[in-house]
Amino acid sequence: MDLRAQINEKAKSGAGRALRLEMPVRWGDLDALNHVNNTVYFRYMEEARMHYATACGLTGANAGRDIVLASVTCDFLRPILWPATVVVDTRLVRVGRSSLECTVEITVQGEEAPSARGTSIVVGIDPATSRSSPWTETELQGMARVFLAAA
Repeated sequence: MDLRAQINEKAKSGAGRALRLEMPVRWGDLDALNHVNNTVYFRYMEEARMHYATACGLTGANAGRDIVLASVTCDFLRPILWPATVVVDTRLVRVGRSSLECTVEITVQGEEAPSARGTSIVVGIDPATSRSSPWTETELQGMARVFLAAA
């Protein structure tokens, strides 16, 4: 079984861990209703996405590729108020030939119930052609290291 298939099998079984990122809610994140504006939830997910992409070796000066966002969803479950710290947990769902699908959960630190749940799919592209290109073995190893390490 190749590494991508092994990663997908483990992700499907729920093995592995969520990549966790904590961020403060800024006063400027609020809207006229005095809670975090819906667009900011996507910024929280973006920040977490860039952290996992860097940790996996998918971005950066030596990556040799770009990643683009192909799809993102967000279900808004509860408002987030200021002041607070949000915890963004990203979990691997599936690795495709050149795509990476994750679920995201945003929770206010100290609260049990999530404020939002979403998904994202990124695609690795060749910067010279702007076309999708398959993940390398090194990139797959990075994904396994980041998402499938012992929790």
